[in-house]
Amino acid sequence: MKRYTPVFIISAAICMLFALWGAILPDNMKSITVDMTSFITENFGWYYLLTLAIILIFCLYILFSPFGGIKLGAADEEAEFSLPSWFAMLFSAGMGMGLVFWTTAEPISHAFKATPGAKPGSNEAVDDAFQYAFFHWGIHAWAVYGVVALVLAYFSFYKGYPGLISATLVPLFGEKRMTGPIGKTIDVLAIIATVMGVAATLGFGTAQINEGLNYLFHIPSNFMIQVLILIVSTILFTWSAWTGIDKGIKSLSNINMVLGFVLMIILFFVGPTLYILNTFTDTLGNYIAHFIDMTLRLEPLENGKRTWINNWTVFYWAWWIAWAPFVGIFIARVSRGRTIKEFILGVLFVPALVCFIFFAVFGASAVHLQLNGIDLSQFPVETTTFAMLQHYPLGKIMSFITLFVIALFFITSADSATYVLGMLSSNGDIHPTSLVKVTWGLLLSLIAGIVMYAGGTQGLQNVLIIAALPFSVVIFMMMFSLLKALQKNHR
Repeated sequence: MKRYTPVFIISAAICMLFALWGAILPDNMKSITVDMTSFITENFGWYYLLTLAIILIFCLYILFSPFGGIKLGAADEEAEFSLPSWFAMLFSAGMGMGLVFWTTAEPISHAFKATPGAKPGSNEAVDDAFQYAFFHWGIHAWAVYGVVALVLAYFSFYKGYPGLISATLVPLFGEKRMTGPIGKTIDVLAIIATVMGVAATLGFGTAQINEGLNYLFHIPSNFMIQVLILIVSTILFTWSAWTGIDKGIKSLSNINMVLGFVLMIILFFVGPTLYILNTFTDTLGNYIAHFIDMTLRLEPLENGKRTWINNWTVFYWAWWIAWAPFVGIFIARVSRGRTIKEFILGVLFVPALVCFIFFAVFGASAVHLQLNGIDLSQFPVETTTFAMLQHYPLGKIMSFITLFVIALFFITSADSATYVLGMLSSNGDIHPTSLVKVTWGLLLSLIAGIVMYAGGTQGLQNVLIIAALPFSVVIFMMMFSLLKALQKNHR
């Protein structure tokens, strides 16, 4: 097999052109992406909300359908990874450092800065803050990952097709079209969405690592320091990618999940334990009670509320869609040997519950301080977690652990992404060459750095929303293709 396929060459060239655009004309890129994002959020907000709702309904239908007993692999095949390792890998790839980034910042922002609708600082605003944090990181997000992963796993492990997005559409369009220019175009689109989604997350992670170093060691917080962090991280995750999924990714995923839980348990006991428990219980009830209302809430007559939805819910839905090809392929790769029912239950509900627990512990600890006179809302989102931890016993130790967990999540997310991009650009080969993986690792870091230079955090959000729109259409086609294949082969 050639080292570089046409899909690799075309998609890498597009990514390089994007990077050059941002490097040479940063103001022009920022202006155009801002205009495109405004157009999409204003005119397609309804589409994003309905898309996530339909995807979730589809997953639940498949879960309770007669197809649930189908094994993603041979009938006598055992699961490749143990349950703990499986959960650790899919969680690390699916949420990673984004969870550490937002667990304190999002509830503080929703409750005391820009609220979903209530008066900032009110009891209602605090309730809404946790309710929407659960909503944004709950089963809607994992349904997007789950549906892409399920389709890929079924066609790869049950039908024996290559691990490509285009291969999953053969029942709809035929093998000839999907191995030709149309199929290649779909694979390139999946790669572009993946690169933009992961690059944005690398940018967020770099900013938070920089803020953590600044907060703990007074290292300057500026673009040059962030470039140095990006370079060091790139060296680490490309080395991990070189060692392969069974060694590098699996080991790092297990380590950072253990450290993440250690950090959470420490904060649970040294923080406001009773308030955390009450917040978790109350918010879980609110999340369930207002589930449908939040799913379809758009506020067409309230400009302020609509702006909040665009900035948060629509952004998150775009984020999950942009990450779907990357996380979906990775989850499919580590889920061989599990039944469809086991797969959906594991992917939809277990990680969502873990997200809820993290938000309850970190978010409630932050909000409790805010309600008792310690103003955390003054800090940027990258610093909020560190600012919160210093007010609790063992704060310095927890800050060090947090910084280390962010760095590990950073590496595992980028590590997993280079593997997936290698697969997508190598005709679905589950063992892409190290050279291809390293090339994608370098491109990811380059684009993350340039987008940060051109537009900062807002620029990263803009790119995510733009990249997600075309791939959402591909997700719908994948769902129809799976349904057609299941009905034909398993009557």
